[in-house]
Amino acid sequence: MRPHTLTAALMPVLIGTVMAWADGSFHFLLFLTMLLASVLIQAAVNMFNEYYDYKRGLDSAESVGIGGVIVHNEMEENTVLRTAIAFFVLSVMLGTYICWMTTWWIAVIGSIGMGVGYFYSGGKSPLAYTPFGEAAAGIFMGPVIVLIAYFIQRDTLTLPAVLLSIPISILVASILLANNIRDSEVDLRKGRKTLAILFGRETAITSLAVMFAATLAWTLMMVTLGIVTPWVLIVTLTIPKAISAIRMFRKGLNAREMLPAMKATSVLHTQFGILFSIGMVLGKLFSSR
Repeated sequence: MRPHTLTAALMPVLIGTVMAWADGSFHFLLFLTMLLASVLIQAAVNMFNEYYDYKRGLDSAESVGIGGVIVHNEMEENTVLRTAIAFFVLSVMLGTYICWMTTWWIAVIGSIGMGVGYFYSGGKSPLAYTPFGEAAAGIFMGPVIVLIAYFIQRDTLTLPAVLLSIPISILVASILLANNIRDSEVDLRKGRKTLAILFGRETAITSLAVMFAATLAWTLMMVTLGIVTPWVLIVTLTIPKAISAIRMFRKGLNAREMLPAMKATSVLHTQFGILFSIGMVLGKLFSSR
């Protein structure tokens, strides 16, 4: 399941829900259901990735950053696949409740998102082997989840909600780019054509730094335009983590040495999501006084 990656599913739901709360609506059971469904889908995607990377010979006992239960003979490959499918089924059951309480259009969007998650590593032409992985992750684990979480609370969408979903989209994409930078040597040998491979190591790391900066710049722009409370500038506390991640990537010479940098990118995404949500809450509380 790779639990340390599941914050990528948690943060968009949290941010979308907090935005809806700040706009006057909050239904706890819908929030909890959405949260569980998103985590189940992310965990399933991780397991599909584990299964198909093993089947294609991409993973070995020496691979860095994987769960490794198959290559270390801790679990049968078909058990991993069946568990992933079971998680998808459970998420559909939860999604059915969300649709019943809101609109069945959520089922259409959710099904597309689950399909993208599966075909990231499954199928004949996985997204993971193309330069489009970051874009797919950024869209479906950024604006799509954020806006679904917002919509099921408010029964509407607003332009500010759309704009506020952009930073988390960039950071989700940055997690995948960081992962592909770390794995670029192995991926190149296995025939992958990720952005990290097409860009080259140095350009990919520079692109990652630009993505971190763009996230903060976008947030500052929203504050300047009055779209969001100045309290969200608390996210600037993530700057040291961003600098640390880039420095570690530049120093790392192989996948194992770059593993801490990849983890730092994931932590940055989590810190940003939590701090952004805290900023929204503080803005709401102080504006109501």
